[in-house]
Amino acid sequence: MRKRIQILVLLFFCMIAISSCKNIENKEIKEEPIDVVDTVQEDTTEEKTEVAVSEEVNELVGEIGFQVQGTKLLDGNGNSFVMKGLNHAHTWYKGELIRALDTTEKMGANTIRIVLSDGQQWEKDSLESVLLIIEECKKRNLICVLEVHDVTGSNRIEDLEKVIEYWIEIKEALIGNEDYVILNIANEWYGEWKTKTWKEGYLKVIPMIRDAGILNTIMVDSAGWGQYPKSIIEAGKEVLAADPYQNVVFSVHMYEYSGKDAKTITDTMEDILAQDLCLVIGEFGQKHKDGPVAFETILEESIRLDVGYLGWSLKGNSGGVEYLDIALDWDGNTLSTDWGEILVNSPNGIKNTAKQATVFEEN
Repeated sequence: MRKRIQILVLLFFCMIAISSCKNIENKEIKEEPIDVVDTVQEDTTEEKTEVAVSEEVNELVGEIGFQVQGTKLLDGNGNSFVMKGLNHAHTWYKGELIRALDTTEKMGANTIRIVLSDGQQWEKDSLESVLLIIEECKKRNLICVLEVHDVTGSNRIEDLEKVIEYWIEIKEALIGNEDYVILNIANEWYGEWKTKTWKEGYLKVIPMIRDAGILNTIMVDSAGWGQYPKSIIEAGKEVLAADPYQNVVFSVHMYEYSGKDAKTITDTMEDILAQDLCLVIGEFGQKHKDGPVAFETILEESIRLDVGYLGWSLKGNSGGVEYLDIALDWDGNTLSTDWGEILVNSPNGIKNTAKQATVFEEN
C-alpha cells in the first residue's frame, strides 16, 4: 500500500511538472461563453503525455480503493457499486453506534453515511473514534461515508477550509481505508442557490485534500443546502477536474424542492448523468417542512439509472421532523410505516436491491 501511494505521489508531481511547462495565461472566467476555437494552438505532444500520466494514475488509484469512471462508481476490485443505505446522526448519538450499525446491517444496506463534527459547532469526533467507526462498519460489510456536519448551510469558503483541516488531522483513519471509506467533505456546504462560490470553494479545497496524501473517493454535496442540482450541472465538470485523480461523486439531497415531484427527480438525475458525472442521492425522505417528496420515484429511478441512494435517517430526528425517522427504535424492530417500511422493504427498497461491495468477499 505504501509503495502504491508513493508511486501516486510521484505521478502527481509529474503532472504538476508537465502543467508548469505550459505557457498559459490565467484569465478570469466570464459569464458569457467564449469562442476559443481560433485562438488556441494545438499542442498534441503535451496533451498525449498528460493523458498517459492521467490514465496511469487512475489505474493505480483504482487498485487501492473506490474509483469513479464516468457515471459509475467502482469498488476496490473494479466492480460496479451502487450505494443503497441510510444516514446515521452519530455525532449527536455517540452511544448508539453499535446498535445503529447492527440495525443498518439487518436492513440489508451496503452503505451507511455517518454524521461527524469537526468541533466548529459540536464536540469534535476524534481520530480514535473515527477509526472505531470504520472498523465496526467493516465488520458488518458496510461501506462508510464520512461527512462533517458543522458547516451545513454556510456560505463561507473559510468554514469549508476548516473542515479540510479536520480531515487532514484525522487522515490516518482515511489512508489505508480507500476500499472502505468515501469522504463526503461537508454536509450541505453553501446554502445559497448559486453556483459560482460553491464551485470556487471546492476548486480550492479538493487539491488540499489530495496534497495531504488522502486518496479516498470524494463526495461533494450540491449547493442550496444540497437541493440545488443546477450547481452540479453547471460546474460539476470543473469540480471533478480539480481532482488530479478524477475521483469525485456528486450528491443531491432530495427533499421538498429537488424531490418535489417525479419530473423534477427524473430530470435532475438524467441531466447530471448526461454530464458524465457520478451521482448519488445522499439524503431524502418522504416529506419535509415545505412539502412532500416523491420518494418512491427516487427508488424507482435509482434502479433504472443505476444511481445510489441513502435515506435520512435511522433515528433521532427532532424539531418537528421526527417523521424522518426510518426506525422507531434503535434496534430497528419497528419501522415507520409511511417511510421506513417502504425504504427498506419495498421491491425497490434497500433489502431487495442492495449488493455489498465485492471487497468484502475477500474477508
